[in-house]
Amino acid sequence: MIDIHCHILPGIDDGAKTSRDTLTMLKSAIDEGITVITATPHHNPEFNNESPLILKKVEEVQDLIDAYHLPIQILPGQEVRIYGDLLKDFAQGKLLTVAGTSNYMLIEFPSNHVPEYAKELFYHMQLQGIQPILVHPERNTKIIEHPEILFNFIEQGVLSQITASSITGHFGKKIQKLTFQIIENHLTHFVASDAHNVTSRAFKMKEAFEIIEERYGSDLSQRFKDNAQSVILNKSVYEGSPTRIKRTKFLGLF
Repeated sequence: MIDIHCHILPGIDDGAKTSRDTLTMLKSAIDEGITVITATPHHNPEFNNESPLILKKVEEVQDLIDAYHLPIQILPGQEVRIYGDLLKDFAQGKLLTVAGTSNYMLIEFPSNHVPEYAKELFYHMQLQGIQPILVHPERNTKIIEHPEILFNFIEQGVLSQITASSITGHFGKKIQKLTFQIIENHLTHFVASDAHNVTSRAFKMKEAFEIIEERYGSDLSQRFKDNAQSVILNKSVYEGSPTRIKRTKFLGLF
């Protein structure tokens, strides 16, 4: 199993604080059945994590893996909060794609809105050969209220990644319900952990895939896993045919 979104690098964002935390997370990931992790620290106004620092930290984690002979691989990446100078900074070598070598980039929206320029920026990213993957759309307040926003991005050719803990209900029933609707309407392409630790923000990948298999069958579960592998190998992913989420109204309430 491949996890393309994880905050496992020590001491640079709100994920692992120390190398000991990183080691604990690595062991937990192995127990979950994860064999490859793309380390994706935040790059946003609070955490300024540019490419050189991330690559250095990945080397430190690789040393840890080697020292403990752990059966897991670590790859570089970044969770980039969307901003206007994104393409300029990418050209200057400040930003990383998934695995550091693919054409796929994890893009995060602010939690409470969708920037008006997102559609245009995604278009220009695609023109330059960068495939945006919108992370955890099910946790964005604006998309929760108006899920057609996500449909429009997927129609544009943007990919999306849902969080394992959203599937398991960790973020509440409302987000879990929307996550299932996103899956059922072919509006997502990846499941990843977005793990920050092993307690409040754990991996939950094994449990999430068990739920997917029970609700939707093993073929869909395998497709999500295959898509993650395709990303780190820089191959095309299976996109499917997106449909709009139908909102049902009862007594005037959604």
